[in-house]
Order: sequence, then C-alpha cells, then structure tokens
Amino acid sequence: MDKIGGLEIRVVGKSGNLKLKPENYDIKLIAGILQNVEDLLYPNNKKDRPLITYDIQEGSVRHIFKTPIQYIIGFSAILAQIQKSNSIDFLDLKTARAIEGIQRLSQQKNYEFLFSTSIKKDVELSISPNTKYFRTEDNWVDAEFYFYGILKDVGGKSKANIHVDTDDNGYLAIETRQDFLMGQEKNLLYKEFGVRAIGKQNLETGEIDSKTLKLIELINYNPKFDSDYLNSLITKAKKSWKGIDTDDWLVNLRGEYEA
Repeated sequence: MDKIGGLEIRVVGKSGNLKLKPENYDIKLIAGILQNVEDLLYPNNKKDRPLITYDIQEGSVRHIFKTPIQYIIGFSAILAQIQKSNSIDFLDLKTARAIEGIQRLSQQKNYEFLFSTSIKKDVELSISPNTKYFRTEDNWVDAEFYFYGILKDVGGKSKANIHVDTDDNGYLAIETRQDFLMGQEKNLLYKEFGVRAIGKQNLETGEIDSKTLKLIELINYNPKFDSDYLNSLITKAKKSWKGIDTDDWLVNLRGEYEA
C-alpha cells in the first residue's frame, strides 16, 4: 500500500462579525476548495488518479486532504517554488488556474489561505488579499490551431459547443455558434473531423488554453488511403514535369552531396 501524505489548507477570516469555523463556512466555499485541490494535486489524469480523502476541522477552518505521499512531495516543491519566485507562470495551465481561483476567493472574501504539507509543518505558501498570484497575460497570445478527432457531443444549455476526442490533445470542448449547429443538415456525431479553431497559447511553453477555443470551421477528414485521388495528382503533376530530365534535376538539387 502507498504511504499516505497530507495537505492542509487553513482558511483564516471572518463570516460577518464572527471568526471563521466549520459551522459558518458555506458549502459552496468547500466545493470550490475541493475542485481546486484536485487540479492542484492531479491536474492532468483525473480518471486514473489515486484516492484523495477529505476532512474539515476547527481552527479557523482547516481543510485536510490525504493522498499518496509521492504526490504530496511533488506539490510541496511546487509550493516552495511559487513562494520563492512569487509567480505562477511556470505552472501548467490547470494548476495555475486552481491557484488563481483561490487567489480570487481570497480577494472576494478577505480570507487568507495557508498551505502546509506533511513534508514540512511550517506554512509553505500564503495566499491573501495582498498577494497577486495570477498568470502574466503577456505570455498568452491569440493563435490558430488544427485538431483531428471524433466529434462526440454537440450543443450546450447556456453556450453552444462541440466536444472532440483527439489523440494528441485529449477531449476538447470548443465554443461554437448556435446558428452553425442549427444549419447542419447531416448528423455530425461520431464522425471524424479536422477542426480549425482559435484560442490562447503560451509563448514560452506552447501550452494551449483549452477553455478559450472557438470554432472557425469543421473540415471533412478521411485519413484512409485514396488511390484514385493520388493518381489524379500524379497525372496533373506530369504536365509540370514535361521536358525535364529528372536525373539532371536531382543531381543539381543534391549539389556536391553524393548518396
């Protein structure tokens, strides 16, 4: 069995005129912390992640999480680097967003969040209304992307989107205009498409902010070998090569290089 480690997030502040304690700490705040901690500890592979257990205790409000210690060791190092650099620009996108979520909550509620782990008993990171743990916007620029995958879902109650299952980028939700979906006469589901989209990309890491993706166009995509199509291209190309000695052309292309 894996050795278990612990992460504690202590929340210090007030609920009205009363000091925070579990009895006056709203369930929405608990839900927000739970979601952010999952992204902090396991930002990428949630499906196969190890168990995370949770407890809430007095003093003011102490969120206690337990999971295999190897992940706590890694997260402790991340906390130390955030504190040292006073920046979250080096983090992967989901981890950075989770820190930003706690930073916004701190500013909205005037709370201080104190992080510590079973690796070090001292506070390893403090997020308060006075800290500014947000990503540097200059690192993120508009970019155009091409994705290839199977379209698994379309629609959305408040915002229309398509969901594309890709090999290279995982399962992507891409914002789409409602009139585009309404104008489709054929069923799009479970068919393979190329997807042209725009969104934000990190200049330093190349990481794509999947929450900013917007559809430009769907491209019919058929990866199967089409001999008729290939032969038609060869026939067209023959006209351009008429009168050219291919051996001489290849020698000129290679120059001094000999195979």
